[in-house]
Amino acid sequence: MLLQQIQEATTYLKGQIQGFVPQVGIILGTGLGSLVDDIAVEFTVSYETIPHFPVSTVESHKGKLLFGTLSGKKVVCMQGRFHYYEGYSMQQVSFPVRVMKMLGIEQLIVSNAAGGLNPGFQTSDLMIIQDHISLFLPENPLRGANLDTLGDRFPDMSEVYDSALIEKAISIAQQHGIRAHKGIYVSVTGPQLETRSEYRMLRQLGADAVGMSTVPEVIVARHMDLPVFGISVITDLCIPETLEKAEISKILAAAFKAEPLMTLIIKELIQA
Repeated sequence: MLLQQIQEATTYLKGQIQGFVPQVGIILGTGLGSLVDDIAVEFTVSYETIPHFPVSTVESHKGKLLFGTLSGKKVVCMQGRFHYYEGYSMQQVSFPVRVMKMLGIEQLIVSNAAGGLNPGFQTSDLMIIQDHISLFLPENPLRGANLDTLGDRFPDMSEVYDSALIEKAISIAQQHGIRAHKGIYVSVTGPQLETRSEYRMLRQLGADAVGMSTVPEVIVARHMDLPVFGISVITDLCIPETLEKAEISKILAAAFKAEPLMTLIIKELIQA
């Protein structure tokens, strides 16, 4: 059933993009949509027209699939992603990654807005994701019958995020004087933010940043053997001792401030 849905969505999109074959897939997180301004867009497809595609319900997620050229490479960019807290299953959340792979992508770049758990982080810092913790997901996107044509029943997760892409991104950040860390991302369901005690526990587990996305898409990408690069913008600080009430306006402002730097890293990473 799932494989048939993937094939139907892929067939529809191929009919819309007239032979365009993307090399890189990009997923843009909350408040991080301006990268699309640098894409020479050739085709735009609304999620609501794609068979079996979910529809974004978060206000800052535009709900469009963009096909075009960025840094000399053909890309497909999700302008808005899906979350478990919106009511979707993990298979639905990660469905677009399956489709992008079937369209031809060879790498996946994922961005998100995240809360900083590491005391050394500052608001609007960038964190290049080195690894993740998925233990708090209520459902695994790989649960159920395995799609053998796409990947193994028990995919290896010893190197989820591509080490060569990580080191290249760190080098780019250093060349431009961009404050970027390497760190561990932990995914939770949301939509509520965490309590002081929960932040303290997550930090004790070794997490540097926390968010409500990314990991389901990455698990599915690795199931299909796609190299992944992930980057977080630290939009608020989640230090229990100094915790302040979160405000969405401040979170979006922090993302807006860091967005040009994140965009620069992604553009040069794709070019390289």
